[in-house]
Amino acid sequence: MGRSREEQVTELLTRQEISDCLLRYCRGVDRQDRDLLLSAYHPDAVDDHGRVVLGREEFADWVFAMHRDNHVAHSHVLHNITFDIDGDVAHTETYYTAFCENITKPNMVTTGRYVDRLERRDGHWAIAARVAITDSVYRVDDYPMPAEFRAMVQSNVRSRRDRGDVSYERPLRLRRPVGVLPGAPAPGHGPGHGPGHGQGPDAGGDTASAATG
Repeated sequence: MGRSREEQVTELLTRQEISDCLLRYCRGVDRQDRDLLLSAYHPDAVDDHGRVVLGREEFADWVFAMHRDNHVAHSHVLHNITFDIDGDVAHTETYYTAFCENITKPNMVTTGRYVDRLERRDGHWAIAARVAITDSVYRVDDYPMPAEFRAMVQSNVRSRRDRGDVSYERPLRLRRPVGVLPGAPAPGHGPGHGPGHGQGPDAGGDTASAATG
């Protein structure tokens, strides 16, 4: 006999709450938002990140320092997620890609998986145990964008690794008038529509020998 509509909706809500937890990790790391990062873990959680096996507070110290010391910018992106939910315990496997603009070139892209045990405690889903697996590490060279064009496409807002980042602004305010700025190519033309468009250097990288978080 199939599950009831209520059971199906409950599972969908659970999946969404777990997905939100996993996204808090990524944003917490990329924006270096300690409170947000810690909210993805239960207080007694342990993260096995390969080079380190640490509780959540110590892990936050390590991952922030690692990115700050090695990277100009970094973006963690999640892909496929599989869920195995049993009451108040869930196991997930989440594929990720991490782009790091390194202080010492070349840049790198890392792909891998986060394998997690999450628990719902007092109605709150968070990570209780994580094993981070690195599957591949790729070299990425800088896109040869003319300096003046790079300056133009990055002239609106620069990414920040703190709560001063524009993504925290409520309500969001536009900083410039509507229209094409002087010197900008017409829509659909110019280097910004080639490989590397939108790539920006202002957040925090390391060589392929270092973990990416």
